Amino acid sequence: MRLEVAPTGAEQQILTSEAIDFLGELHARFGRRRGELLAARHARAADLEGGATLDFLAETRELREGDWQVAAPPPDYLDRRVEITGPTDRKLVINALNSGARGFMADFEDANSPTWANQVEGHVNLVDAIEGTIAYDSSEGKEYRLDDEIATLLVRPRGWHLPEKHLVIDGHPASGALVDFGLHVFHGGRRLAEQGRGVFFYLPKLEHHLEARLWNDVFSFSEDQFGLARGTLRATVLIETLPAAFQMDEILWELREHSLGLNAGRWDYIFSMIKCFRDRPEFVLPDRNDVKMTVPFMKAYSELLVKTCHARGAFAMGGMAALIPSRKDAEANERAIAAVREDKEREAKAGFDGTWVAHPDVVPVATEEFDKVLGDRPNQIAKQRPDVDVGAAELLDAAATPGEITEEGLRSDVNVGFQYISFWLGGRGAAGINNLMEDAATAEISRSQIWQWIRHGKVTRERVREVLDEEMAKIHADVGDEVWEKGRPEETRAVFERVALGEEFPEFLTLPAYEYLD
Repeated sequence: MRLEVAPTGAEQQILTSEAIDFLGELHARFGRRRGELLAARHARAADLEGGATLDFLAETRELREGDWQVAAPPPDYLDRRVEITGPTDRKLVINALNSGARGFMADFEDANSPTWANQVEGHVNLVDAIEGTIAYDSSEGKEYRLDDEIATLLVRPRGWHLPEKHLVIDGHPASGALVDFGLHVFHGGRRLAEQGRGVFFYLPKLEHHLEARLWNDVFSFSEDQFGLARGTLRATVLIETLPAAFQMDEILWELREHSLGLNAGRWDYIFSMIKCFRDRPEFVLPDRNDVKMTVPFMKAYSELLVKTCHARGAFAMGGMAALIPSRKDAEANERAIAAVREDKEREAKAGFDGTWVAHPDVVPVATEEFDKVLGDRPNQIAKQRPDVDVGAAELLDAAATPGEITEEGLRSDVNVGFQYISFWLGGRGAAGINNLMEDAATAEISRSQIWQWIRHGKVTRERVREVLDEEMAKIHADVGDEVWEKGRPEETRAVFERVALGEEFPEFLTLPAYEYLD
């Protein structure tokens, strides 16, 4: 394995020769299988384009109908009622750990722009957080330090599909997933284990249970490599792709020794619905704001997740509340908080054991709603859902989604898609836009909706370009010349047009955008 960038300063404590050797060993053992699984993804996607559909796997029916459970939840993390997510920026890590949430998911994926500096410095920050020494002093003179009680740390590496071009093996970029996972296990994970704490992960973008099997083998090998007891490493899998919704039991089975449950990754799930059946008119979705968790296909998937997890003794984690509270518009803020409260009340009553938020100010609201249902209980895994009867028809019922495609919805998708790509190219993977925390998943919805609407004649490319011109002008006027130029507008537009207006549909917007990052 060859490192393309010489480490400097604090990076040297992360990019040691021993750590690089461990990454090389991970790739030697698991890199080929990763490539085969990605090729299988592309073959299944081609089948869907050719008219195939999705269904539960016939070959695993006996497993789904079997009586088995995953390993019991670890005693140091039985209560997950609210988790906060965010990038691994130093100040944000401190704020998230101090937020009052039960857990903090440090994100190297959708809330992160994978510049080399962000990746390596993120691991420096997590090591310092684990050791309790992390500190940050702002230019305004404000000091940030850890409180006595902090959230439990969880780490989300990049998905199997994303490369890491700064590490090269046999002329090919390394796997972003194995790099992120490997560096955390080598540095932070071993420190956590020495402290008697669990080493917890979130695994994104899985599309098949064999991808979960690969992760399980990576976990087992790493535990053996460092002398850790089996099950020290635990993973919550995000069910955020449509194919994975048909394999929840299988995914839990593959990771059963290492399972920490499943999460309803709502935004990527909407994106996946569009992506899988983008050429079929019955799957055309209305404005993003109309695709709520209560629409038929989203309700079916979320309730099936709770039923499946609890039948197997696993955590069922709810979706993201992306609200950023406004300190300027009290009335708008009250409406937004009320919407969050309603969403979290629905999740808690449906049986979820916890939920996600994106901002510390929302932690108390989400906590209050789960407190009402859980009381003193750490979770409600014991709550079964025999009333839930969800099959393929319910999971695929996008046509029943109420709502319309409007000019306002188009403008919102164009505005959010353009702005997010600009932030991402500038090194920010989570960006506050219109009082919502937007990340790669929500940007994927925006650009894929535009692509889908063009494909099915709901809007023309010419009209989208007109709206793009107008929205770019508005953004330029709002931010001023200096900020506008720093936002790399020409490159941002090039990426936006490629992923939203091209004849072909790029698998993920982050793949072509990654070409522009240092």
